Amino acid sequence: MTKIRIAIQKSGRLNEESLQILKDCGISIDNGKDQLKASSRNFPMEVFYLRNGDIPQYLRDGVVDIAIIGENVLIEKGEDISIAERLGFSKCKVSLAVPKSVKYNSVKDFEGKRIATSYPNTVLNYLKDKGVKAELHIINGSVEIAPNIGLADAICDIVSSGSTLFKNNLKEVEVMLTSEAVLAVSPKITAERKELLEKLQFRIQSVLRARGSKYVLLNAPNDKLDGILRLLPGMRSPTVLPLADEGWSSVHTVINKDSFWEVIDELKKAGAEGILVCPIEKMVL
Repeated sequence: MTKIRIAIQKSGRLNEESLQILKDCGISIDNGKDQLKASSRNFPMEVFYLRNGDIPQYLRDGVVDIAIIGENVLIEKGEDISIAERLGFSKCKVSLAVPKSVKYNSVKDFEGKRIATSYPNTVLNYLKDKGVKAELHIINGSVEIAPNIGLADAICDIVSSGSTLFKNNLKEVEVMLTSEAVLAVSPKITAERKELLEKLQFRIQSVLRARGSKYVLLNAPNDKLDGILRLLPGMRSPTVLPLADEGWSSVHTVINKDSFWEVIDELKKAGAEGILVCPIEKMVL
């Protein structure tokens, strides 16, 4: 039986969130400790646990068919690789940072300076667009220590919370790009495995829609129903059911998580009562 081969990061936050979205898609992975390869029990899939920086080459060579990978790694090492789906987790920035004691004015301050980074292509392209030339020191590992030991004047690194910069007495001065986890596809994927990818994408899209939505149930007096319904988008239109109490209806709908509180406030003002909010496990359109 043909299986689709997916690469994910072997450890860290991206590994955990990648396995979680596969689990939410109903895919069970037989994963023993320290395994580099595992299979799914209930979906034709093999999982390869690889170093993040190696994944673009595995995709390019067709060793794996798809991968869950940080967009920043693709920009650095795999711009020729296509993205099938943006996954919305493991969000971060790739930024330039300098010691807190340095007075920073603009990107022109990096002219002739030494920058330590694990993302040389990203830095060079960014500085080239700004008309700046700098000296790069390529480090695979903890770049944040470079200014403190005199190796560099600045660094370029991933920034999530900013705590690592703070601990090393650095400050973020330029955000070069924002990144999130994406589902990347090998240019050598076969037609048969592309069909499996489409099935996987369907599941992923259902999970992502559910994560971004809330199921809302509320009670509304019939004389205020029209005003309340105008506030509710719904998947097609809200469901309205009569209550045992005459003159009242129960309204069921789906609300986008980003605008959730604003809509709830408007519903209360419009006369809605007994508002119940539930998470959605899957959402199939």
